[in-house]
Parts: sequence; structure tokens; C-alpha cells
Amino acid sequence: MNLVDLIESYIMEEVDKQENGILEVKRCDLAETFSCVPSQINYVIATRFAPEMGFYVETRRGGGGYIRIKRVVSDKLDITSDMFDKMGDKMSQHVGNMYLKSLLDYNIIDESSAEILTIVMSDNTLSGINVESKEKLRANIFKNVIINII
Repeated sequence: MNLVDLIESYIMEEVDKQENGILEVKRCDLAETFSCVPSQINYVIATRFAPEMGFYVETRRGGGGYIRIKRVVSDKLDITSDMFDKMGDKMSQHVGNMYLKSLLDYNIIDESSAEILTIVMSDNTLSGINVESKEKLRANIFKNVIINII
């Protein structure tokens, strides 16, 4: 497991432990815990705790600065509708994998479905197609399968 995944797992566990679902932590404390620079924490927060993944993040920089992370709970239709709106009509493999992880976290899909979708949407599976067409096809596959699952 790489450092980004370790930081993400740690933050997720801490959010889940909170009774109110809100974690407040100092960026410098996290950086010290993982022996990394604060910008690495910023990267994890920006890429793994975005609104489209079901999180609200508030940050305050400076000496007394903090990061406040709150999991936003919605029903399956709200989550997927919001995801589809943000996705638009194209999706990269990386973004698709992030969305799948979010759907797994919300128990909207199971591991088996996520594994199959990962393979179906991979660049290897869609090889021989130009990039723009590949990203459009990937988004269509993703939306259609998820709609049928829920």
C-alpha cells in the first residue's frame, strides 16, 4: 500500500470513529504521523475526499489551521445522480476508479461488481479506440451499469 492509500485509510477510519461524522485534525499533525510534507496531506484531501465522493471538506491554513472532514450521507439515487452530473459525458480510467471506490464506500455496489467494471472500463479493454471516444464509451458503460445495479 502506498503512502497516499495509507493516509486515506487512516482518515477514513478516523471519520468513521467520530460520533457526529466530522473529523477535525491539524494538517501538520497528520504530516508528522506519516512522516511526509503537509502538501502530501493536501493532495490526499483534494483527490480522495472531494464532494463527488461524498465528503465536505473545510480547511483553515496557518499555525492554528485545521482540516475538517465530514461524510455527507445521501441515498443511492442522490449519490449517483450527483456523480453522473459531475462526470458529464466523458470519464478517464482514473476518475472511473475513484467513482467506483466511492460507490463501494457507500455500499451502492459490491466488490465483485466493482472488479468487473474496473476491467470493462480499463484502457486495456478499450484499446484501439481514440482517447475521446474511449472516455465517452467509458462514461456510458459506467452510467448504464450503475443504473441497472441500483
